[in-house]
Amino acid sequence: MTGGERPRRPVGDAASVATQAEGFLRARAYYDEAREEARALCDRMPWMTSAQADDFTRHYVDHRLTLMRAMLSVTVTRAGELREEYEGRYLHLRRTLLRRHVTWLSVVLTSATGLHAMAWIWLR
Repeated sequence: MTGGERPRRPVGDAASVATQAEGFLRARAYYDEAREEARALCDRMPWMTSAQADDFTRHYVDHRLTLMRAMLSVTVTRAGELREEYEGRYLHLRRTLLRRHVTWLSVVLTSATGLHAMAWIWLR
């Protein structure tokens, strides 16, 4: 695959190696799938020479890979947006929950202190 090369992460643990291998295998499978589609299209056009079919296949695969990169880029961008949105919402909910717990704890402690004071005055 051509295009802008991204810096590779240092290989540190088995999970990152597995992730990289999975990415490679998925990319290779997509490439093979695009080649098969191009060959199937070429088979429907018997008037093409083998050089024309090879050229068509190359252009078709390049076009499909460009489309896939664009779709993946949009997906990654959207995933980042969703992550920020969900993290913001989670932080808001967590703060609201903490605020409610502190409020109820204050009410309970105030009530307990008031009851204790009333009991102390009454039993004195």
